[in-house]
Amino acid sequence: MGFAQLVIGPAGSGKSTYCSSLFQHCEKIGRTVHIVNLDPAAESFNYPVAMDIRELINLDDVMEELGLGPNGGLMYCMEHLEENLDDWLEEGLNNYLDDDYLVFDCPGQIELFSHVPVLRNFVDHLQRKNFSVCGVYLLDSQFMTDVTKFISGCMASLSAMIQLELPHVNILSKMDLVTKKRSIEDFLNPEPQFLLSELNKRMAPQFTKLNKALIELVDQYSMVSFVPLDLRKESSIRYVLSQIDSSIQYGEDADVRIRDFDPEDDDE
Repeated sequence: MGFAQLVIGPAGSGKSTYCSSLFQHCEKIGRTVHIVNLDPAAESFNYPVAMDIRELINLDDVMEELGLGPNGGLMYCMEHLEENLDDWLEEGLNNYLDDDYLVFDCPGQIELFSHVPVLRNFVDHLQRKNFSVCGVYLLDSQFMTDVTKFISGCMASLSAMIQLELPHVNILSKMDLVTKKRSIEDFLNPEPQFLLSELNKRMAPQFTKLNKALIELVDQYSMVSFVPLDLRKESSIRYVLSQIDSSIQYGEDADVRIRDFDPEDDDE
């Protein structure tokens, strides 16, 4: 069985930086991961690219030839990827062993993981190839300045979780850039009643029932849990990776290592 992370999240949430830091961390601990670029608009990388969608289709070429804008061009590229999964992805996967660990660095257009079926079909293809896949959703910690933005982020993450139907880990990225960490801590594992109280303070009275329904929805799907990621700390990267590995059961079938003890003396 192979293992994979599908790294998703809004544009600017730090997906490529996360992939780069994850690669460097795994290199330090002697663990092999392969980073796959699924963004046809990417320009440069801080990690070795194992597979690159730009070898199949490039956004700049699409925009020039078809006269499309950036968003329309990207959607065209991703639909072209979907049509060529059996060829491009199949050929790429043949270069790796059955138990390899792949990390897919995805574009940041939110519709790709909220309602357009491209990534869902991509995941289905991986699962048919016996890959255990985890959705890794990154949200910029600087986005989490108040309860309304927090709920908005939760809704976007929940939409992705429902669309992809994968084990799901939410990451609060760019914690190293946060200046007021106390305000962020209020939203890492908040109580539903705290969220509802704060939301009601900011919204008009006629939204009280809607606020209650939103908080119950977030609580029901256990979405009020984000793992903070500070890329300056190896321990933070290690903890995030352990959460993802646990969700896809990576390493659970590894051989148990039994410590060798000195043989007992014959006269004992």
